[in-house]
Amino acid sequence: MTGLRKVVTVVDEVLLELGRPVATPVRRVAAAAVIRNPWAGRGLVADLQPDVESVAPGLGRMLTDRLIGALGGADRIEAFGKAAVVGLDGEIEHGGALIHTPYFGNVLRELTEGTSIIVFSDDRLAAGEALTVPLWHKTAAATRSHYQTVQIRVPDAPRPDEIVVVAAAASGPRPNARIGDRRSDPVVRLADLEKTR
Repeated sequence: MTGLRKVVTVVDEVLLELGRPVATPVRRVAAAAVIRNPWAGRGLVADLQPDVESVAPGLGRMLTDRLIGALGGADRIEAFGKAAVVGLDGEIEHGGALIHTPYFGNVLRELTEGTSIIVFSDDRLAAGEALTVPLWHKTAAATRSHYQTVQIRVPDAPRPDEIVVVAAAASGPRPNARIGDRRSDPVVRLADLEKTR
C-alpha cells in the first residue's frame, strides 16, 4: 500500500475488576495504520473521493484482518469501532474521508459480520498523543453492555503529513456490565424526574 509507514496493534485483556475476576473476560483490540496523508501539501482539495476509493478499502481489509486474527475469528467479535487521527498539517476531513465512507466502513462491517452503524472518533493531534476509540455492539447498537472504549497511541505518529487510521473491536461486553439495556429501560421524562425533586 503506497504511503504505509507502519502498522501497530494493541491488545487489552481485562481479567480483574476491583480485584475480582470479571464474569466474562474481554479482549479489546485496536489496529492502526500510519499512512502518508494523500492530500498533504495539495491545499484545499475539492474532491477527496478518488483518493478515498484507492486507499480506504485496502486499509479497511488490512486492519480488519488484524482484528480478526487477534480475536480468533469474526464470530469472536461482538463490538466494533473506528477512528482517524490527522497530523497537524492535515484537515480532520482527511481522516473522515478515509473512515466515514463505505469504502472503509462497509469493508470493516462485512468482514466482522456486523450490521450496525460503526461508532467512531476522529481528531487532529501531534505525534504520540493517545486516541480513545469508542466501541458498540456490531449487530445491536442499542446494547448498552457493549458501550466501551479502547485507547491507542503510536509514539511517532501521526507526523504532520500523516494520518493514523484505526479499526477496533472487542470480544464481549464491558467488564461486569450491569446497567440494563435500552430495550428494558422504563420511560423516563424530564417532567417526571422534576416531580421527584
